[in-house]
Amino acid sequence: MLHITFQNETLILHAEKALYWSARRTLLIADLHLGKAAHFRKEGIPVPRQLQSRNFARLEKLLAEFAPERVLFLGDLFHSVHNESWAAFAKFLRGFPDVSFELVLGNHDILTDSHYAEAGLTLHAEPYFMPPFILSHHPQDELIEGFYNLHGHIHPCVYLEGRGRQYLRLPCFHFGRYHGILPAFGEFTGMARTETYTGDRVFVVAENTVTEVTD
Repeated sequence: MLHITFQNETLILHAEKALYWSARRTLLIADLHLGKAAHFRKEGIPVPRQLQSRNFARLEKLLAEFAPERVLFLGDLFHSVHNESWAAFAKFLRGFPDVSFELVLGNHDILTDSHYAEAGLTLHAEPYFMPPFILSHHPQDELIEGFYNLHGHIHPCVYLEGRGRQYLRLPCFHFGRYHGILPAFGEFTGMARTETYTGDRVFVVAENTVTEVTD
């Protein structure tokens, strides 16, 4: 874990690719894309079933470690149309009755209201304001003075280059002047290299640690 300060608030960056806001006892997670593996299997593409259980195990670890009052999923919670994975996820969430699970809707969140109700999820349209932050799935173009946008959608990563044209992609937290991008939480998601500017801070997730990198 790594503690940083933004907007005079302490944020904890966790190696499980989640962010914890201490003062509000709120856990922020982006881009789980649950059900993606089942969706691929339905199309005849062999994808391991263990991906879902690993997502659940990592989420359970975070809930035990932080004991949050709220968990806000910053969009793309479920990858596509309803499949067998949703019932398992709903059952998992019901095992934590003292936690408020909430979803800021993203472009992949296309399930019916009844499905979200089955999981006990509270829904928020983006942007969702929790001063001093604007929480969203997509980066927000129209920002308000005094607010900082935390979001997902990008699946940010950095490239580490070595000899012989070798390179390694690692997920990261990327904090710019106006936007903070969370890494994709899901086990079965792609990653995209993000452009950095002077003053940006980038924190790489690797081998169960979070480390700030510099040019």
